Amino acid sequence: FKSTGKNESYEGYLILLGFSHWPHLEVILFVLILMFYLTTLIGNLFIIVLSYLDAHLHTPMYFFLSNLSFLDLCYTTSSIPQLLVNLWGPEKTISYAGCMTQLYFALALGTTECVLLVVMSYDRYAAVCRPLHYTVIMNPRFCHLLAVASWVSGFTNSALHSSFTFWVPLCGHRQVDHFFCEVPTLLRLSCVDTHANELTLLATSSIFVLIPLILILSSYGAIARAVLRMQSSTGLQRVFGTCGSHLMVVSLFFIPIMCIYLQPPSGSSQDHGKFIALFYTVVTPSLNPLIYTLRNKDVRGAVRRLVGW
Repeated sequence: FKSTGKNESYEGYLILLGFSHWPHLEVILFVLILMFYLTTLIGNLFIIVLSYLDAHLHTPMYFFLSNLSFLDLCYTTSSIPQLLVNLWGPEKTISYAGCMTQLYFALALGTTECVLLVVMSYDRYAAVCRPLHYTVIMNPRFCHLLAVASWVSGFTNSALHSSFTFWVPLCGHRQVDHFFCEVPTLLRLSCVDTHANELTLLATSSIFVLIPLILILSSYGAIARAVLRMQSSTGLQRVFGTCGSHLMVVSLFFIPIMCIYLQPPSGSSQDHGKFIALFYTVVTPSLNPLIYTLRNKDVRGAVRRLVGW
């Protein structure tokens, strides 16, 4: 890297422009994002601790939900503290090593969430469509295997993209027009042809976004058919309540991700992309605990037992 003068940059550093184009919004965004981040931390920690302490929640559904909560804690922490620091003060720099580390973990955890949501939909499919065989199908060993596969696939996919992005020379200015380091944004800084990188990103995004989405929708399609054949109105409400929560989380996560990763970096508005990314990195992880716990009788019962204890 070559210095661009003044105090804008230092050797080995990148500048995260973030929302500096709208300085009047930075204080408002700082307060809102801090509130969402604290909500994410408290809500997801609550689910993890409650699922661990209450024996009634030692089921596959809450095992995967605890994984999702831990995942969301890590995912938000990979980018939000840096964003808060940049919004609060004039310094908006990040070291190149820090940028690549952030890119690796954000992509790894995001990919893991795509796969984990498929696993959670399969768990609901087995519970509703194969109730007599559910405990055999979703045995503890198989559940742990599915969870490990989700994490391993996410970190492996990220290693591929991070290494490809690492070798792309970043030329000219060092101003990253985003609030965190993301593959499409860094490819924009390159002075060489990045079509191979873009095609690789598009191909793997299709594998880890479109295929999971198809599998999730197929699972819930089968669940819907099974539910419509049910005679019990109580069972119907319970199934729709649980599956409705899952589908809401899937929609909030997959729709913004598709807007960013299933198009070439040159084909999207960067300002538009920032606000979309803000949604799936800040808003969605904070809403997941609320979506899964509100109107959830199991969680309310667990809280009552814990408070009583």
